[in-house]
Amino acid sequence: MQTIPFNKPFLNGNEIKYIQNVFDKNKLSGNGEYTQKCHNFFSEFYSFKKCLLTSSCTDALEMAAILIGIQPGDEVIMPSYTFVSTANAFILRGAKIIFIDSKAEHPGMDESKIEDLITSRTKAIVPVHYAGVSCDMDKIMKIAKHYNLYVIEDAAQAIDSYYINSDGEKIPLGSIGDLAAFSFHETKNIISGEGGMLVVNNEKFINRAEVIWEKGTNRSAFFRGEVNKYGWVDIGSSFLPSEITAAFLFAQLEHLKKIQTKRLENWNLYYKKLQTLVSKSFISISHNPIQSTNNAHMFYLVCNNLEERTKLIEHLKQKGIMAVFHYLSLHKSDFFVNKHDGRVLSESDRYSDCLLRLPLYFDLSTQEINQISEEIIHFYENK
Repeated sequence: MQTIPFNKPFLNGNEIKYIQNVFDKNKLSGNGEYTQKCHNFFSEFYSFKKCLLTSSCTDALEMAAILIGIQPGDEVIMPSYTFVSTANAFILRGAKIIFIDSKAEHPGMDESKIEDLITSRTKAIVPVHYAGVSCDMDKIMKIAKHYNLYVIEDAAQAIDSYYINSDGEKIPLGSIGDLAAFSFHETKNIISGEGGMLVVNNEKFINRAEVIWEKGTNRSAFFRGEVNKYGWVDIGSSFLPSEITAAFLFAQLEHLKKIQTKRLENWNLYYKKLQTLVSKSFISISHNPIQSTNNAHMFYLVCNNLEERTKLIEHLKQKGIMAVFHYLSLHKSDFFVNKHDGRVLSESDRYSDCLLRLPLYFDLSTQEINQISEEIIHFYENK
């Protein structure tokens, strides 16, 4: 039986060419030619103020936590329905995580509940743009300004997605908060195997971000000729990736439009094929609010309960189709359950039990999407 995987990395052919170029120039360590090419691409294409490639999105989030000066006891508000890295980055600095529930119509944070969670110890809000769909950034930024809080966008899944503000203006996700973190893991739209990026939009963090990125040294300033020697000036770590990773990423960036066009075609075909089940209230499917564009990072459906989802996963698996669930509510994790304040986060728990991600990648064919959709329809019409 031929298997349809959940994910298949897209390669355009230039990845190996550019990596060979790195070897030919004998510059394999980070912050070389291809790192700068990637930085320039993001700055020019999305108007990000300062870009720093990292070894992972996790690294970018950890840099953000250092930059805003998280201290033990500081509180950070973020959704419970997210990847563990979102919380870990701040817990490592001693923060207390205050989890917020998801919205009924989308797994992203319920912005209407943020203000009730703010205390004198609150330091930051971390909106997660789940599935590349924007949170209500106008509302979040207004709250942050009123309470003098930092905003760090977890834009791991949000490459090439935009927030549409009240004036109808499209603003790139990752360019709105003080800081933002992106992922180029192999499951993302644009990949480098592992990899990430910190975006610095608050100018007061730009110089220090470079120092933290370079192990706490002013090495970058030295190589630009701004200082006559470099040394240890702050805390930091080895956050920057190798030129091999950057070369791979740049090859992907050159084909961004092509990749996005094909992913959107696949996303739209799923949406069209599964409407019959939505109309009968058998499932709900990926929601795209008017405040956000769709970058086709993910196509998911929401089942009615955990048992139903488990049976659907097994049905698809028997047909050679790999569909997978996603996050488990962090407030109920073994690590955090005894630290949670007891609030019921019912929507987060519902998505943990009921959300199912379908295969979505560049090389997924129309025939395969039709096959997957038909098997899902068959499951519900015959259960």
